[in-house]
Amino acid sequence: MARGWLILIAILVSYTVTVSARRHITTVHSSTNLVNDDFHHNYDDMPLLSSENESEYLCKQTYGFLPCTTTLLGNLFLIFVYGYLMFLAATYLSAGSELMLEILGPGIVGGLFLPILGALPDAMLILVSGLSGSPETAQDQVSVGMGLLAGSTVMLLTVIWGSCIIIGKCDLQDSFAIDNQDTKGFNLVGSGVSTDIWTSYSAMTMAVSVLPFIVVQFPQILHSTSGRQLAVLIGLITSISLLIAYCIYQVYQPNIQKRRLAFAKRKHVQSGILNYVKTNTFGRLLDDQGQLNLEVLHKLFDSVDVNGDGHLSQVELRSLVVGMQLNINLNEDDTVYKVMKEFDTSGDDEVDFEEFITGIGNWLEEARLTRTYFPVAGPDTLNYIHDYYEVCFYYQMTAICNSKFFLKKTKGMNMQETKREHYLLGDEGGEDEEHELGDRDPNQTTIKAVLFLLLGTLVAAMFADPLVDAVDGFSTATRIPSFFISFIVLPLVTNSSESVSAIIFASRKKQRSASLTFSELYGAATMNNLLCLSVFLALVYSRGLTWDFTSEVLVILIVCIVMGVFGSLRTTFPLWTSFIAFALYPLSLVLVYILDYVFGWS
Repeated sequence: MARGWLILIAILVSYTVTVSARRHITTVHSSTNLVNDDFHHNYDDMPLLSSENESEYLCKQTYGFLPCTTTLLGNLFLIFVYGYLMFLAATYLSAGSELMLEILGPGIVGGLFLPILGALPDAMLILVSGLSGSPETAQDQVSVGMGLLAGSTVMLLTVIWGSCIIIGKCDLQDSFAIDNQDTKGFNLVGSGVSTDIWTSYSAMTMAVSVLPFIVVQFPQILHSTSGRQLAVLIGLITSISLLIAYCIYQVYQPNIQKRRLAFAKRKHVQSGILNYVKTNTFGRLLDDQGQLNLEVLHKLFDSVDVNGDGHLSQVELRSLVVGMQLNINLNEDDTVYKVMKEFDTSGDDEVDFEEFITGIGNWLEEARLTRTYFPVAGPDTLNYIHDYYEVCFYYQMTAICNSKFFLKKTKGMNMQETKREHYLLGDEGGEDEEHELGDRDPNQTTIKAVLFLLLGTLVAAMFADPLVDAVDGFSTATRIPSFFISFIVLPLVTNSSESVSAIIFASRKKQRSASLTFSELYGAATMNNLLCLSVFLALVYSRGLTWDFTSEVLVILIVCIVMGVFGSLRTTFPLWTSFIAFALYPLSLVLVYILDYVFGWS
């Protein structure tokens, strides 16, 4: 992570120097005005990729030092860089939120602050899209915010929703999905996903959350040109009221938070057992080909199987859990029950060796997926830097560097083997770090959580504005409306953390994990419809902008109502439902294009 940040900083600095030099040269030949009418007039006659002519015009450096450009490829590069930084911000906020949830538990924090933090990157991008510049400039750029608002909601409820159905599908029996049984392949009616009734309530809540959109659209529905600002104000009051009501509901009915907390504790147990294998001289879990090392797993199994009957009982599993010494306030009996339930696929209250290696293999795969898509460590992992000096640099920053421990752990292994195993395990510290994480002071954990949240907020606040400028510049260079660019690109940045988390949960192929998956998707869409819309309406009302987003609102209403009603009326979703969700995404784009550019709604 440290090396990645250094690379990004070096790119930004070098690019800043280049653009600053270009600005100094072009100033001799250009007016000092940022944007003038001649620019827009002449730009339409320019060839699409005429970078030489484009470079003759000035661009505005955000904060006076961040790079900018007027070329197509330059703006595409900046979207990638600033987008990645916003992705990091979202990931930091997610990691800090999970830590805060573990420390304080469900309740006021889980119900009030965590949903807001999840939607914070989107809200900041929407805010800066119309905050600066003249009202005319803001009116032009605010379409970026609307594109993000619509794109985030539509992507979560179509592409991600459908992907979770495909990845989490199990065999359906009597219209109910059987946990961990997926033998029918891509059977459109014989396989699918089941959720609980609370997930249906979440879908219903999401469908109701579109009410502010309907309120603000009343003047357009009535074909009235007067009262639009009043409708925006009433819509703002409605959205804020519903947002407060939703947060209060989350405080008194913290079902999603309780599930997230349970999964967080499960990650501790999973990490603890995998580390127990490594730190008790059993050997490496993976062989040279990256496959499970059956000899090592046999050693672990035999060490736990005290009576030697070839099966692990609950008593024997309890001795394993106690021996791990996790010290994270887990109920040992409950932990043993859950491990037994996850590993015992035959249902005989015992775990044989085949079930044991299958369970460990599933955990390793889940750890690999988590480490692949989440560059920021969660509460039970640290980022592993690939050589000794970078490890010490990172550990010095976290005050836990121990060169003797590192040398001890890597003795007898070559560096490539160590890198691969630590990467796949998703845990990089061994027993010393596990001890540090297990016995950590709650005050230190609180500080770590607050730092994550502060860092994520600061990064999001700093790079939201230049990202919007880059999207607007790319729109100008390609002559593609900024709405479509922000609709497609920005949700990939701000919602990637939630999306991958949802897909990983769905991959566990259980009703409980599927319920958490879809509840979080519905919850994220609800926060988009309430918090992000509140920010957008406040921006429109305070700056006196024109609300002219009929087609965009229609797309949001169609997707939210269709998927909300669909999710609230049933708890089992066959595989064919995923294709309906997928189809809604391109249809949304086509509908906006036809209504705006064929029928002239905008």
